[in-house]
Amino acid sequence: MNSLILAGIGVAMMIAGYLLYSRFLGRRVYRLSASFRTPAHELQDGVDFVPTNKFILWGHHFTSVAGAAPIVGPAIAVIWGWLPAFLWVTLGTVFFAGMHDLGALWASVRHRGQSIGTLSARYIGARGSRLFLVVIFLLLLMVNAAFAVVIAGLLVSTPTAVLPTWGALVVAVLIGQAIYRLKWSLPVVSMIGVAALYGLILLGDRFPVVLPETVLGLSATSFWIVVLFLYAAVASTLPVWVLLQPRDYINGLQLFIGLGLLYGSVLLFGPSIVAPAVNANVPEGTPGLMPLLFVTIACGAISGFHGIVSSGTSAKQLDKETDARFVGYFGAVGEGLLALGAIIATTAGFRTLADWEEVYSAFGQGGVGAFVDGGGAILNAGLGLPTSLSSTILATMAVLFAATTMDTGVRLQRFVVQEIGDLVGVKLGTVVATAIVLVVCLGLTFSAGADGSGGMLIWPLFGTTNQILAGLTLSILAVMLVRRRRPVLPALVPLVFVLFVSVYALLIQLGGFYRDGNWLLLVLDVIILVAALWVIVEAAVALRRARTAEPDLDEDEPAQVGTGGGGRE
Repeated sequence: MNSLILAGIGVAMMIAGYLLYSRFLGRRVYRLSASFRTPAHELQDGVDFVPTNKFILWGHHFTSVAGAAPIVGPAIAVIWGWLPAFLWVTLGTVFFAGMHDLGALWASVRHRGQSIGTLSARYIGARGSRLFLVVIFLLLLMVNAAFAVVIAGLLVSTPTAVLPTWGALVVAVLIGQAIYRLKWSLPVVSMIGVAALYGLILLGDRFPVVLPETVLGLSATSFWIVVLFLYAAVASTLPVWVLLQPRDYINGLQLFIGLGLLYGSVLLFGPSIVAPAVNANVPEGTPGLMPLLFVTIACGAISGFHGIVSSGTSAKQLDKETDARFVGYFGAVGEGLLALGAIIATTAGFRTLADWEEVYSAFGQGGVGAFVDGGGAILNAGLGLPTSLSSTILATMAVLFAATTMDTGVRLQRFVVQEIGDLVGVKLGTVVATAIVLVVCLGLTFSAGADGSGGMLIWPLFGTTNQILAGLTLSILAVMLVRRRRPVLPALVPLVFVLFVSVYALLIQLGGFYRDGNWLLLVLDVIILVAALWVIVEAAVALRRARTAEPDLDEDEPAQVGTGGGGRE
């Protein structure tokens, strides 16, 4: 099959989802209102609550949620064949991810920018909210520790990505000053920023940075891990407009340019997909497609991490409530396009089926390496870019996205630590809470040795934990919609499906951890499973209660609520 057909169908489905389904969600389900005073205006403080242009906020939100996961997941899941991954990514983006991300933004904006964890106390119950915080904390711990290891590995394996990775920080700070201090026009700033970033990529390709075998007594990988955490700690405490917003905005543009190059190469080159549609000859030891496909692709179709970002930081920067459709739903579309690009790169970027099977010789193989190599081959064939430069572009893209997720993840984990402190009656400041996050993350990362391999110890639970969290966020949305007498099926259908496959996968993993004698993962699996089942029961009770209670008409809702007319965009 020609990959051009696959790309065309996938892109058309996701664009149609944004134009049609998100419009329905915005008008009939969430009833977004341009006149609603958002927390960014009501609580404006210049640090976390900052009214932001929707294009800039989209870039910040999108690159924070995207990370490396929408590349890693599909690049591993194609071992079952390209068709299951394609269907889950496209349909999941349109009907699950977009609804979830837009909904999390709406729910938080309607409650003064409160996080999903805090909202769970109001809509699910106090006990459920505490368990919810446990799941969120574990998820952020997995993301921060694992992404530090992944990024450090890429900086070592692709030294041409070092200069553009760190140089992008300087560009971002200058972009932030140009936008907020000097008031330059956004198109001009965008062009200058993108030109500077690609200039750095050319420079990095020419001057790779290879660290010596040991730096300050640490291996090159360990050194990068420590540097990344120190950077994330500083970045996560700065006002969002100084570094995170402009950096993420430029990265968002870079991603679309990178995807444009990839899809443009597919258009010009039209490589054939060498992988089977459904792989009937999977390597020995590969788990069953059901339910593992739906937790292996834990980003790119739906992701609980998005709810944390939406309610943790993006909702605090939303200028108008109607911008939530573009920021939230189209952010999910952007991630879906990245996941689709990963599927194409890892199934059409090989010369023969034998070459593909050599890479996918065991479950868990492929990943970012297959994306960089396969995508680089397509860029080389389609646009004639040198192989080294093609790999540098894709590796830089992967590093920058993982880094944006990591620094946002540290910021969000600090919020969670502070919330946990409030629950036990201890007030934690920004510095102390950030220090706690660093100690915990670094402790896990180096728990298995100085090589930092501990960062991947609990990563096998990422997919299930992430999807459980998505289901729990959907349960809050479902309760809110029932209490407001709004259409609830758009939330209820993905809620039931995601919770079913996630709990199913947790049970399968539990058996595997027991057989392997992996007691750490077994204990964590049990904790997550118990917490999830408990919250599910609490959510079911809350849903039943909401159906018989008086309609919940918040005093800050627009006047048209209850008339079925919806807000105007």
